[in-house]
Amino acid sequence: MDLLQNDPFKAPFESLDEFADFISEVLQCPITIEDANHRLIAYSTHDERTDPARISTIIGRRVPEKVINQLWKEGTIPTLLRSSEPVRVKSMNEIGLSNRVAISIWKQEEVIGFIWAIEIDKSLTEKDFILLKKAADAAKNKLLQLQTRKNKKEERLQEFFWKLLTGHLKLNDEIIEHFHDLKITPALSFAVLVFKFQENITSKNEQNIIYLLKTNQRLKIMLYTIDYNQLILLVAVNNIDYPFQELEHFTKTFILKMSDRYGIDQITPVYSTIYEDYQKIRVAYHEALTVLSIKRKFPFETEHIYSYQKLGIYQLFDLVLDSRKGEEYSNHTLKNLHEYDKKHNSNLVETLEVFLNKDTNINDAAKELNIHANTLNYRLKRIAEVGEVDLKDPSQKMLLFLDLKLEKYQRN
Repeated sequence: MDLLQNDPFKAPFESLDEFADFISEVLQCPITIEDANHRLIAYSTHDERTDPARISTIIGRRVPEKVINQLWKEGTIPTLLRSSEPVRVKSMNEIGLSNRVAISIWKQEEVIGFIWAIEIDKSLTEKDFILLKKAADAAKNKLLQLQTRKNKKEERLQEFFWKLLTGHLKLNDEIIEHFHDLKITPALSFAVLVFKFQENITSKNEQNIIYLLKTNQRLKIMLYTIDYNQLILLVAVNNIDYPFQELEHFTKTFILKMSDRYGIDQITPVYSTIYEDYQKIRVAYHEALTVLSIKRKFPFETEHIYSYQKLGIYQLFDLVLDSRKGEEYSNHTLKNLHEYDKKHNSNLVETLEVFLNKDTNINDAAKELNIHANTLNYRLKRIAEVGEVDLKDPSQKMLLFLDLKLEKYQRN
């Protein structure tokens, strides 16, 4: 039988594993089939000569992250995402990868999976390439069936996550039961992460985001959803010695890959306190949104702050404002300084804020204000006199700092 004239892959197959075995038999090489996020779907039987990368993929049920990263750097995956032709991949011993050929499985304009053929006893020929293209075409329908089932589950996951974020599920036992029904193991501790994009997230960008989330292998992502220009994640942080460092590493890596691979920049990451009680997910979500709000209003002061824990005094703004509702509160020192600045066209309030921002360091504050240290000392003396304040008293300085920031917070 001429395999090139008669498509051998048109015959029905009971499973994708049987299909992978048949491709392997036709091409005489080990085969793996992955979804678009490099999760292992099926693989052919193999002998002891298979390479470490394939063994790790089979054991972990997904391609190791170091292999994916290297294939991006080498240009293999970008090529597979542009072309329906087979792509040769040369051996990379440092990541346990031997010579192989890969091909994308396409549904119209979208890649829904990959077939990988390892060249052990032979190098694939042009005739083999034609057969590999036929195999990729035949695999499409089977992957679409899997995708349909995944989409239905995804809808259930999204609904569940929004119920958690909005506080509609209030009983911890009920929440845990939902996790188990959805076949998700709830972590002992968790955090909520929010990535704010400059523009609303398109369906294409959503695919790229999900790809990065699914191929990440450092943090376990239990749930995720997209809300206009925000990506919201529920991540597990138990069994991690320094969880906030790990969260920071994850956010930086995600942002870097979004920029390098997809050209999307200016993403702002924030994350909540770490919790163990799943009834606190709504609180954690509110904390993350609070960090975003504070960063928008105080971009300079919070440039390097991403976690609610590190907001410091900014955590208290809403509480203080709530406690002052109905009161005619006025900070006497700031009132005097504002009136003095207006009358004399001076900048004592700005000087005071910079001085406090710089933790009362004369040299740093003078440098920020672009004035001499002696000039700053003179201004501080005027501030103390006009504002009737002792700048050596930490409690007075703390209240001044808080009220200065609250003025700006309410203006914005």
